[in-house]
Amino acid sequence: MFIQILGSAAGGGFPQWNCNCANCAGLRAGTLNARARTQSSIAISDDGMDWILCNASPDIRAQLEAFPRLQPARAPRDTAIGAIILLDSQIDHTTGLLTLREGCPHEVWCTEMVHQDLTSGFPLFNMLEHWNGGLKWNPIALEGRFTIPCCPNLAITPIPLRSAAPPYSPHRQDPHPGDNIGLLIEDRRTGGRLFYAPGLGQVSAELLDSMRAADCLLVDGTLWRDDEMRLREVGSKLGSEMGHLPQSGPGGMIELLDGLPAKRKILIHINNTNPILDENSPERAVLGAHAIEVAFDGMSIEL
Repeated sequence: MFIQILGSAAGGGFPQWNCNCANCAGLRAGTLNARARTQSSIAISDDGMDWILCNASPDIRAQLEAFPRLQPARAPRDTAIGAIILLDSQIDHTTGLLTLREGCPHEVWCTEMVHQDLTSGFPLFNMLEHWNGGLKWNPIALEGRFTIPCCPNLAITPIPLRSAAPPYSPHRQDPHPGDNIGLLIEDRRTGGRLFYAPGLGQVSAELLDSMRAADCLLVDGTLWRDDEMRLREVGSKLGSEMGHLPQSGPGGMIELLDGLPAKRKILIHINNTNPILDENSPERAVLGAHAIEVAFDGMSIEL
């Protein structure tokens, strides 16, 4: 299985266009040892030729330009994107569908709840019908595994996560299973397994079982501490209120990952305020001591 990190940042990217926190200001000034990052998305493939896009970031055009394998040029107009999986209906993970309109129709896989949001509060499916038929919905059931024709050797298991629907959703205050999912993806030929969850707020016993089964964990790295937005004076919400488990502290992501057997443990969806973006920071050194990696745009993984 081939995994390409197209974007590794949380919403707004890094640096965020309107943010002057220490990280964003330092990167612009060239005083911070860090990499710029686009908004979170990955691509997966079983042969390196045909790819499944997992979430469609607002930065998708730049991400496609940076990864030539997604533009194989087999025809006058062409793409190697054979399907798109949406893990949720957040704007940061779906707005890129508008940029991909010239390539419609696209095969899109998502849950019933995500489809409801994208045909009501943020009606992308309705809007894009006007571009060559738009988006073709393939429902993801919350039980069992499924395969996608363009990558038949990948067996994909959806993992329901406890998280709220986006602010625009008609059921924002009434969470449902399927608002947000993670993925356990197994290559049937190699046996390699990836667990992918860029948004992860709570961990159940069932979820832990799925994470224990993975060779590589690619998981929520949004915030170092729960009150980070307040500390950086850029927001008032806690990470836990936004559905993100912080890295530090009791019950945090570091403690969770320490108890899991995966050979590789990688953080993705990193907020612009997170000190781990600074490669010289003490927080980054803590991750290194726990053998936890930090995803970056252009990172390649093979299982």
